[in-house]
Amino acid sequence: MSQNLEQLLQGQADVVGFLRNQQVGPNVYPGVPAEYSNWRAEQWAWGHTAVLYNQSYHMVDLAVRGPDAFKMLEYLAINTFKGFQPDRAKQFVPCTPDGYVIGDVILFYLDENEFNLVGRAPSIEWVEYHAASGNWNVTVERDERWAMRTDGKRNSYRFQIQGPNAMKIIEKATGKPAPELKFFHMTRMTIGGRDVRALRHGMAGQPGFELFGPWEDYAAVHGALVEAGKDFGMALVGGRAYSSNTLESGWIPSPLPAIYTGEALKPYREWLSANSYEGKCSVGGSYVPDSIEGYYTNPWDLGYGPFVKFDHDFIGRAALEKMAAGPKRTKVTLALDNEDVMRVQSSALSKGERAKFMEYPSSVYAMHPFDLVLKDGKTAGISTWIGYSANEGKFLTLAMMEPGFETPGTEVSLLWGEPDGGTTKPTVEPHVQTEIKAVVASVPYSEVARDSYAEGWRTRK
Repeated sequence: MSQNLEQLLQGQADVVGFLRNQQVGPNVYPGVPAEYSNWRAEQWAWGHTAVLYNQSYHMVDLAVRGPDAFKMLEYLAINTFKGFQPDRAKQFVPCTPDGYVIGDVILFYLDENEFNLVGRAPSIEWVEYHAASGNWNVTVERDERWAMRTDGKRNSYRFQIQGPNAMKIIEKATGKPAPELKFFHMTRMTIGGRDVRALRHGMAGQPGFELFGPWEDYAAVHGALVEAGKDFGMALVGGRAYSSNTLESGWIPSPLPAIYTGEALKPYREWLSANSYEGKCSVGGSYVPDSIEGYYTNPWDLGYGPFVKFDHDFIGRAALEKMAAGPKRTKVTLALDNEDVMRVQSSALSKGERAKFMEYPSSVYAMHPFDLVLKDGKTAGISTWIGYSANEGKFLTLAMMEPGFETPGTEVSLLWGEPDGGTTKPTVEPHVQTEIKAVVASVPYSEVARDSYAEGWRTRK
């Protein structure tokens, strides 16, 4: 019998140390090259012309069908489902009974009693578990990501057309004016002679669509989009640039699933395999809490406070009602000081002590990065995602700041590198920690994104 996650964790003296020393680095993006041209040009294109993201490979899809599908998903989400109907989508955020985030995915309401969830595995597994263990009249079908399969195909392709010229490309590809849809509303199009479902979307504040359909239509639709984009400066985006887009848009993609502790979650850990995402993921950075709970996040930490609606019964409601009345951290962007960044990078050109290497464009070296943010030597917040934006000419991080340190313009510092010379992760070389000056800034950092998301969840408090 294969080992489950609970058994794996019981065999660890220190769960924090276990995850920090996992032998895996950051998430990879299979199925696409690291770069089609170069990551700088690819970043520039989403802000100035247009890009085609190929999202067909790296995310898990879960089909949920049945008379109880709506009720089950509503019970698992902090989000309201009032007014939710077919041809709509939403960011789906489940929490534990203690009110801590498991993850987030996009929930597509495809048809009556038919839904699709797309994203990282933790939220998908949480839904699968409740479908299997609860008294719900539902069926689920998992379409595993590319790295975990050997058959060379998936159920669906998934592309995104984003950028200032996105609508022109859609018009060229369809031969019709681009449909005027509200954000996260869906429609159908014909591209390359194939029926395509389209979600009104946006990345880094730019307009666009997410397009999906049966796997057998992949080549026809992709080819038609590439051809339509030739007159509008469209760039194909590889894995390196794709992972950095979130720095401009303000989405934190890396909450650690808060399921490693708690008696109420023991049956779930026993259901999960030791080879699950939670058993294999890695944690990195300068923030090392006394217990694994120090890595847990609540919806307000991640900017999901506007999602929390107490208009329905859901797992974690009681805990979140208590949290809602208390102090909260605020999601911000930190703009790192250019001279300090250069000091860190120049240390690689010496034979003496070196700082942790800062990779371009994404400086994330574990699946879940957590770095301390300091003010006068005291903890002011926790940084998560870090990297470089060619559009902004800055290294940026997405951080969760304690009350009193969230005001734009506040000067802080990022503690870069791991303590004691680093962990045993293969992505970590011997190094010394150093502080990098930073300034608290708005989220999203991109002015275009702030304007585009003015009415959206990224900016509401």
